[in-house]
Amino acid sequence: MTHRITPELSAELRGVAHSLADAARPVTLQYFRTAVAADNKGALRGMAYDPVTIADRASEQAMRDILARLRPDDAILGEEFGPKAGTTGLTWVLDPIDGTRAYIAGAPTWGVLIAVSDDQGPLFGIVDQPYIGERFAGGFGQAECAGPHGTRALQTHAPRALAEAIVMTTFPEVGTPTEGAAFQAVAARAQLVRYGMDCYAYAMLAAGQIDLVIEAGLQPYDVQGPIAVIEAAGGIVTDWQGGPAWQGGRILAAANPQIHAEALAILSTAS
Repeated sequence: MTHRITPELSAELRGVAHSLADAARPVTLQYFRTAVAADNKGALRGMAYDPVTIADRASEQAMRDILARLRPDDAILGEEFGPKAGTTGLTWVLDPIDGTRAYIAGAPTWGVLIAVSDDQGPLFGIVDQPYIGERFAGGFGQAECAGPHGTRALQTHAPRALAEAIVMTTFPEVGTPTEGAAFQAVAARAQLVRYGMDCYAYAMLAAGQIDLVIEAGLQPYDVQGPIAVIEAAGGIVTDWQGGPAWQGGRILAAANPQIHAEALAILSTAS
């Protein structure tokens, strides 16, 4: 079955997305800045440290429980419990805690990522930071942040040269050595580079605070919520070749087409 996005359906999907974020908030806060134990998922795959906690699993389960009640025929793709098939053409893409390393370290740069997507990519997304109490939402003609300063519209930064830009990423090595070298070529030309921001970097891009987020090796649940928010705020998100990025991989998120083009010219040379 295919879907048609009517005003009534878009309003329903927005409401469900916010209900998911509302459900995840108390679960994640229950364990934040406690001595929560973490299992290493990476060890099972022979990879680097990739922690998961009871908070990750409980947060996703709380969201899945709501979807089972409100949108039972939609598909789900979640980080912790995998895919669930659906019949509507819509998929809920859930990252119950993006930035678990920050979470267990007590740093409030993690967040809950939610997107509702079709076969063309995300339609509406949320980046929620429960501890700060900020929620960034975008899609269906909406781009706004609700938080300690009230509710305000989101708008990405106006064009400026890469030499004046602020760039963020999570890991200094940014993937493979080749990918890391490409990132450093961009970073060397920027005015300011900051690391370790997880999904909060994408929120700051949508809020007009920074110009670029560059990452590699991401999964769909890492990016679909942020893509919807950033694009609704006026930004652009692609892979390092300028193609669609909602399936993950190498991500170039930019405040505007001009600085996107300047960074893309450098990153596209990475093999």
